[in-house]
Amino acid sequence: MFNPRKLFAEFLGTAILVFIAVGAATLAFGFHLTGLSFAAGVTMTALAFGLVLIALVYAIGPISGCHINPAVTIGFVAAGRMKIQEAIGYWIAQFLGAIAGAFALWGVFTSSPDYSKSQVGLGADGYGDASKLHVSLGGAFAIEVILTFIFVMVVLFATSKIAREAMAGLAIGVALVFVHIVGIALTGTSVNPARSLGPALVLGGTALSQVWLFIVAPLVGGIIAALAYMVLVNKADVDAPGDAVAADL
Repeated sequence: MFNPRKLFAEFLGTAILVFIAVGAATLAFGFHLTGLSFAAGVTMTALAFGLVLIALVYAIGPISGCHINPAVTIGFVAAGRMKIQEAIGYWIAQFLGAIAGAFALWGVFTSSPDYSKSQVGLGADGYGDASKLHVSLGGAFAIEVILTFIFVMVVLFATSKIAREAMAGLAIGVALVFVHIVGIALTGTSVNPARSLGPALVLGGTALSQVWLFIVAPLVGGIIAALAYMVLVNKADVDAPGDAVAADL
């Protein structure tokens, strides 16, 4: 039922995504390495998320499909491109990878005398006072559903038979960049439940009390994306059940 190589690839890929991209977010908005320019921090963080995902898709895509995101996995399940039994293994590996990546990142940052969890944080997502624009709970939920819908829909289309598979990694990475450009000031941008849970477990407090939204909303967005995908793509064009996002790269 479970393929150890695929699960380890998902674990490792999610850990790397969190370590690099959440690390960039913490440097930009926690340590304020981009100075007073919020836009520079947004650009730095969005590019970090998108570029590391591009690299990972081409690196581990042929092994596991490089979902490294429970919302992507649920989108594949809802679209009939992955069996629920295999998805469960992916979800476990992704959440564990994100937790490992977050604690590794926290361990590195604690070596700096300028770091404190309360002041610098760890790139957590949030709403209300934890949002740069003080977005409400309802607004944050809608934002995360919409942004995840867009992202997962791009993943599903970019990896379907009607797409140029060699370009899938680039399309997926660029999609993650632009959803972050829009979402960072609003919620911090999750679109990935594992990415949100890891830092929240490290920080506790508000981040942990709010993380449920950043688990539920992206999963809802992933399911809606799958429904849109099935409406727009002819059945003959839909891939047979499988787990690959970029298996032919």
